[in-house]
Amino acid sequence: MAESADGALSFVVREVNRAFSRALQMRIARSGVSMGQWFFLRALWEEDGLTQRELSHRVGMMEPTTVTAVNVMESQGLVQRVRNRHDRRKMNIFLTDKGRALRNAMMPSAAEIAQIAIDGITPSELELTLDVLRRVGSNLNAASAAARDGEEG
Repeated sequence: MAESADGALSFVVREVNRAFSRALQMRIARSGVSMGQWFFLRALWEEDGLTQRELSHRVGMMEPTTVTAVNVMESQGLVQRVRNRHDRRKMNIFLTDKGRALRNAMMPSAAEIAQIAIDGITPSELELTLDVLRRVGSNLNAASAAARDGEEG
C-alpha cells in the first residue's frame, strides 16, 4: 500500500506542476517571455543585480543554462550585464526598464493562475495541503542530505 501511495503522490504532484506550468505559459507568452525566462525574471524582480552564479542558484539551474537564458534576455533588451566593481571576473545581471516593466504585466497573470488553482478549496483545506506538501519536501530533503552525507563519510 505504501508503495502505491508513494507513486500516486509523486504522480499527482508532477501533474499539478505541469498544469500550473501550462496555464502560466499560455499567459506569459503574451509578453514574449518563455517559461525558462520567467524564473530568471522573477528572481531579478526580487533582487536585481545578482551575479550569474547567484542567479543560477536562486533559480535552481546549471550555470551554462543561466548564461544562455541571460544571453537571450539581453538580446531582447530585458537585462544587461555589468562587470562587478569589486571582482572584475564576475558579471552582475540587472533588469532594464523593459525587464522591470514586465513585472506589472506578468505578475497579475501568476496571481490569477494561483486563484484559479484554489477555486472551490476551503482555506483550511489549502492550509493542510500546503503543510503536508512542505513536510513531504522536508522529508525528501532530509533523506537526500543523509544519503549525501553517507556517501561523503
